[in-house]
Amino acid sequence: MANSLYTPFVNSYLTQGANQVDFDADDIRVILVDAADYTVDLTNHDFLDDVPGAARVATGALAGESVSGRVFDATDLVFPLVTGDPSEALIIYKHTGTESTSRLIAYIDTATGLPVTPNGGDITVVWDNGANKIFKL
Repeated sequence: MANSLYTPFVNSYLTQGANQVDFDADDIRVILVDAADYTVDLTNHDFLDDVPGAARVATGALAGESVSGRVFDATDLVFPLVTGDPSEALIIYKHTGTESTSRLIAYIDTATGLPVTPNGGDITVVWDNGANKIFKL
């Protein structure tokens, strides 16, 4: 699998516009995922309730989000004191407080440092500083 946007997110963005996710203002979070407990389905998975709890190794909120030229970026993310299963991917989603309305946005499994085996220390996600940053629409 390669890094990709979830199809339901793209479809909602194309039909309902930026009203679905405001990357500058909404609570955007990232999950460190154990792929042994989650089989990604980019076509059908749309909300957080599609991701089993057992697959969620750590969760963190993004800060310093920015959108420019269709490119989404944020400051690097630190998951503090992570324990649990080896993790092979990241899921970016819009946190609403309700799993059935928290929109899945992107699945990333080809990033520097992945896979990672938690050892009780911090895990830092360093976003790409190239032209596409976290992702480009």
